[in-house]
Amino acid sequence: LSISVMTQRVDQVAATLKRTLQDVLARGLADPRVRGLITVTRIDVTSDLADAIVFCTVTPDEFEELTMHGVSSASGWIRREAASRMRLRRMPRLQFKIDKQLRRQQETLAAINEASRLDEERAREKSEE
Repeated sequence: LSISVMTQRVDQVAATLKRTLQDVLARGLADPRVRGLITVTRIDVTSDLADAIVFCTVTPDEFEELTMHGVSSASGWIRREAASRMRLRRMPRLQFKIDKQLRRQQETLAAINEASRLDEERAREKSEE
């Protein structure tokens, strides 16, 4: 199998897995630690399809740590639930992580917005002088 076919397969599995896991998580878990809205932002699947890192965000932020503990504890159940909905010979092992990249992007955008707001304010003050 060529490399492009393999990466295409990995991308295909990752996309299907993302949709399936989002659906499983949206239906909720019985764990009382899991609170708030969990969003699957991206999935990194190894080339042998044995493992997958599932990057998530939790809204509101204050539930993040406890919710991720609950999700990680339920990873076996989540994996079986997802496997029952997907047609894969072998379901990847799942590892859940908080998507810090998305938070950094949000913080950067907020800083840019604040800087441009201050620039506009200074410009207005100068024009009033």
